[in-house]
Amino acid sequence: MSKKPEVIVYTDGACSGNPGPGGWGALLIWGGKRKEISGGHPQTTNNRMEMQAVIEALRALKKPCLVKIHSDSALIINAFTQGWIQNWQKRGWRKSNKKPVENKDLWQEMLKVMQPHEVKWIKVKGHSGHPLNDRVDALAVTESKKF
Repeated sequence: MSKKPEVIVYTDGACSGNPGPGGWGALLIWGGKRKEISGGHPQTTNNRMEMQAVIEALRALKKPCLVKIHSDSALIINAFTQGWIQNWQKRGWRKSNKKPVENKDLWQEMLKVMQPHEVKWIKVKGHSGHPLNDRVDALAVTESKKF
């Protein structure tokens, strides 16, 4: 059992057009408290917003934590649970087909902000009526409409 404080995190990204205006949202829950954060970009992709949500949630933590990240992004979940990210790094940030990994900058930033934490990845089915996932989706969509 980890001695680190446990933080439950829900993240989501949204994009109107892909690429197009996008938004991200995150909900952090710890010790009976909740914090919502969100942001966006005028020209981005859905995957970049999904990744930005995780990065910003981890940046919001003030000390090392056990972080349970819930995401509906199969790309993010699989990158960490299926060993994809380790393989990309071994191949010089190339996929198995030798093509460069998209969004390398955000993958590297995610790895950096994860370092002090113990992170567990949990896949959530998107748009399935899960109230916390629906909330971060609403935050992301709201942000995407600001541009």
